[in-house]
Amino acid sequence: MNILITDDEPLARARLRSLIEEMGQLQVVGEASNGKEALLLSHQLKPDLILLDIRMPGIDGLETATHLAADESAPAVIFTTAYGDHALSAFEANAIDYLLKPIRKQRLEQALKKARHLKASQLQNIRQHEGQYETRSHICAHSRGTMHLIPIEEIICCRAEHKYVTIYYRRGEILIEEALKSLEREFTEYFLRIHRNTLIAKPFLAGLEKDKQGRSHVVLRDSTARPEVSRRHAGTVKKILRQFQS
Repeated sequence: MNILITDDEPLARARLRSLIEEMGQLQVVGEASNGKEALLLSHQLKPDLILLDIRMPGIDGLETATHLAADESAPAVIFTTAYGDHALSAFEANAIDYLLKPIRKQRLEQALKKARHLKASQLQNIRQHEGQYETRSHICAHSRGTMHLIPIEEIICCRAEHKYVTIYYRRGEILIEEALKSLEREFTEYFLRIHRNTLIAKPFLAGLEKDKQGRSHVVLRDSTARPEVSRRHAGTVKKILRQFQS
């Protein structure tokens, strides 16, 4: 079994590596100090399993696991955590393996034997169980064999076409397979629907203009795109623009 260790504390990573090396027939193929590194290394190294700390700066363990769960070839995941008993009950209720710090060798061996792949729904249930549901800080996309992590605050707009959604962001554009409705639901404070096939990021909304045919289009900061606004959503766009100007 090839294992990727992820923890923002060097001593914690060193302890896990030491315990794994004592067991034999297991190999640590890499170490990551945060969620972003874990996702990139997982994509490159294809480990069988990731030992994943929950509390990390930037992309935390739960968000990292959510991105991993969306991949068909995702590794199994075991969480390492210093959470209290109440939080751990959420993991137990959702059949998710975890190790409570400080980690003991016998407990690690038990977890490795029953390690399993996760579903995004399990992770969402944990956040809701704890009353701490948070939106993702990044969108994960794959293009030409490369993984891309796009910060939400860089996304300018999203447009749906067939089963794909194109994300337009400051550094370019990329296709993802998430539904527009799910993005709107998760990032309701950030995105604004302006058309049945288009969401825009509120912070990038700069104005409203009409073309020669009388159709309305939004003006977006840092972008030459001018997405069309449907009559149904035009009033909401105007209202938000007035709020920005007041």
